[in-house]
Amino acid sequence: MSNEPVTVGVLSLHNSKETKAICNAVEALGHKPEWFRRENTAISIEDGEVSLEPDVDIIANRMLLTNTEEPAEGLGLAATFNQIRPMLNKPGAVLSAIHKFATAVTLAEWNIAVPDALLALDNDRLNQGRERFGKVGVYKTAIGTHGGGTWKVDLTKTVNPKVGKRQAFLQKLVEEDEEKQRDLRVYIVGDKVIGAMYRYAPEGDWRTNVALGGNVADATGEIPEEAQETALYAADVMDLDYVGVDLIEGDDGWFVLEVNPTAGFKGLFKATGVSPAPYIAQLAIEAAGGSVDEDTVVQLADRLDDSRPSCAPKPTSRNPGETPTVGYIEEVVVTGTSGAEQVFAKSDTGATRSSIDTALAAEIGAGPIKSMTRVKSGSSRSGKSRPVVDLVIGVGGTQHTVTASVEDRSHMQYPLLLGRDILKDYRVDVRRRADDTEVSTDGPVLEE
Repeated sequence: MSNEPVTVGVLSLHNSKETKAICNAVEALGHKPEWFRRENTAISIEDGEVSLEPDVDIIANRMLLTNTEEPAEGLGLAATFNQIRPMLNKPGAVLSAIHKFATAVTLAEWNIAVPDALLALDNDRLNQGRERFGKVGVYKTAIGTHGGGTWKVDLTKTVNPKVGKRQAFLQKLVEEDEEKQRDLRVYIVGDKVIGAMYRYAPEGDWRTNVALGGNVADATGEIPEEAQETALYAADVMDLDYVGVDLIEGDDGWFVLEVNPTAGFKGLFKATGVSPAPYIAQLAIEAAGGSVDEDTVVQLADRLDDSRPSCAPKPTSRNPGETPTVGYIEEVVVTGTSGAEQVFAKSDTGATRSSIDTALAAEIGAGPIKSMTRVKSGSSRSGKSRPVVDLVIGVGGTQHTVTASVEDRSHMQYPLLLGRDILKDYRVDVRRRADDTEVSTDGPVLEE
């Protein structure tokens, strides 16, 4: 290996702790980071010669594809970069990993235990097969993140093969002896386990995702040998350079639930006190022919440095047209586990979360109820307790998975209310109404 510094590019169009931490780790190890963003990235073909801006020796792929409407666009961009420079977490491997059923099929073909599952493109075929999973099962969209698009469902009722525009499938619920639902995440870089944590579901939920409020505990020093070997084997089979492997223990041993090529660091660092960022930086630097000091890597892993990297490009002025607009009344598609309806929804920037009418929720199969939330309403200081459920709401072709409150809106004009959980991504034009009625000029329309 050479003592000359190498340049590591981090392909990430979003602002995340993980991206910043990897860039900072590259620099702290004596090498040069470059953060590929919209403001500074270009690929040029001139007279048959391909050039890349900024120029790098190797690229660490951190594209988030699970929460975008068009993951193929991001995969195509990553594939383009991979034609020009070596890449960690290659696009083909990431494609298989972000599609949960493709992951399950790949692992099963390599004799890695995964829960029984069924994906069917036809509604009748999917429902013909649901009985073998028992009365309660797991219903998932094939692509999703942070627990979004995952439901525990009553399988005595029908389900749909798609949720919105995304393919869905059924999976056997792995029962545990634990009173509180937990799983195990093992974070791997190269062929090394960096850390592991148990993730516990928050009160009123069964999903363990940290983004949903799940609690974590260090498991690094007590990983069962079977679980560790399974996680390492899964990372190898999926051909991922860095990955969070999620496992659950059932009566018949350990099962792999998912593999996450862009797993977050926050929960792992909270549980273990170890950041994967310096290890990813080390892997990239050494793959490009550079060298690092092992002791420095270990020292840097003791903190999660997510400060703004020196390589962060200066933001360009934003084109207002880049932010989509919704109206005061917007026509949307709301989807549950057994149906979808096209309805008019009211935009309310004063509401923290979206809400759905009880009758509409029942009609589309929204649920099951995850928990209860206290919502302030009108002059009531204490507020009312309302159940909350997961919904997929399509706004202008973009799918949003949100946790919405359920309430009786029969006395209101619109069965669905869009809160800031969705409206944060839009500009609201109060003059625009999809129901073709005029907004009163005498003052705001009061509904809630």
